[in-house]
Amino acid sequence: MFPTIELYDRLAIAEVKWEKTQANQEELAWYQSHCSVALDVRELYEDLKEIHRQIWALESELKTGREQELALEEIGRRAIAIRDLNNQRINLKNTIAERLNDPVREIKRDHLSE
Repeated sequence: MFPTIELYDRLAIAEVKWEKTQANQEELAWYQSHCSVALDVRELYEDLKEIHRQIWALESELKTGREQELALEEIGRRAIAIRDLNNQRINLKNTIAERLNDPVREIKRDHLSE
């Protein structure tokens, strides 16, 4: 089984993917059946989903093979923005774990998201 913070993160990703594509009903249903968001972290969870929405928007043209339409400076700007959002994501996940008294934390060392 996944640590709680990973289930929350994957549920958030599945919900955003559903919002954008409606192409992942089985995946979303699985995460919903294995994870219910505790009320005392609901606001943090919504912040986590918003981060995933922002990452989705930044990556959208890169994922669809349209990166050649973007200047290299724009690709670099998006990469830095995604890195910064991932830092926020890690902090949120760890705050959720702390509030839920879950011992698992995400730690990045010698990693671009530091």
